[in-house]
Amino acid sequence: MSAQTATTGVLAESSSTKREEILEMLTKAYWMEVETVMSYIANSVNPDGVRAQEIIESLQRDVPEELGHAKQFANRIKELYGVVPGSMQFTAEQTYLQPPERQTDIVHVIKGVIEAETGAIEHYNRIIETTDGLDWVTQDMVISILRDEERHRRLFEGYLREYETDSTWNAHAA
Repeated sequence: MSAQTATTGVLAESSSTKREEILEMLTKAYWMEVETVMSYIANSVNPDGVRAQEIIESLQRDVPEELGHAKQFANRIKELYGVVPGSMQFTAEQTYLQPPERQTDIVHVIKGVIEAETGAIEHYNRIIETTDGLDWVTQDMVISILRDEERHRRLFEGYLREYETDSTWNAHAA
């Protein structure tokens, strides 16, 4: 019995170039999520101070979600006949999510999360546009992940507004 080849969609031979482009985008998304997990772990352990607890707890809750996103991207890479890369292919990029010099600098952490989520949102929108009309499965998966990232960014924007408008915090930060 011979293997059947898809004649339409992303798995069709005629779509191989576009599939490779999608695989590259999925691989980048995979690494973004893996790196975010590492950064969220660090930033959920390192902060000090009375006001840090809510941020710590939020990041702790988000680690499993971000790891789940990485697993989804990995599975989709495999389904599209790609190979999920190993750790030797990882290159860190999230300079903005590195732990701050002062462990009480919660605003640095909040802004780093917002920047990470914004980068993910922008990249995932590009994937959605690239897969439109060709790869509905990837598009559907990424739309679902995008919703999580938008929700998370919105939450941290709220934290930032609170820190920026709290006169007690601003007096101590000066």
